[in-house]
Amino acid sequence: MRFDQHTVVLLVRPADAPELPQDALDRLQDAHLAHQAGLVDAGHVIAAGPLLGQDDDRLRGIAVLGVDPAMARELYANDPAVRAGRLAVQVMSWMVPEGSVRFESVPVPRSMLEVASGD
Repeated sequence: MRFDQHTVVLLVRPADAPELPQDALDRLQDAHLAHQAGLVDAGHVIAAGPLLGQDDDRLRGIAVLGVDPAMARELYANDPAVRAGRLAVQVMSWMVPEGSVRFESVPVPRSMLEVASGD
């Protein structure tokens, strides 16, 4: 059997994440979304989004990438939320039977305003 291999990044809230005022958190979230959208535009990220209803509330988001784990670590080291210490990354390879998972190219939000607009 043949397998497809993807890189998965889990975005995790560290126990020692700095507390920030709401306006700073809002700006940081917009910067994070813009960074994520740039990774999609560059063809590195195949799919990404927040996690909801998870058993471990430290798990904040997930991304599936078409690059190797070392490159994924490098790309996410530049995420503004990671640099600010609000998020940390866990990187792993994910293997699935070839062709069992397909991703479509869709627009992604670049800011919380775009998320709120629903467009």
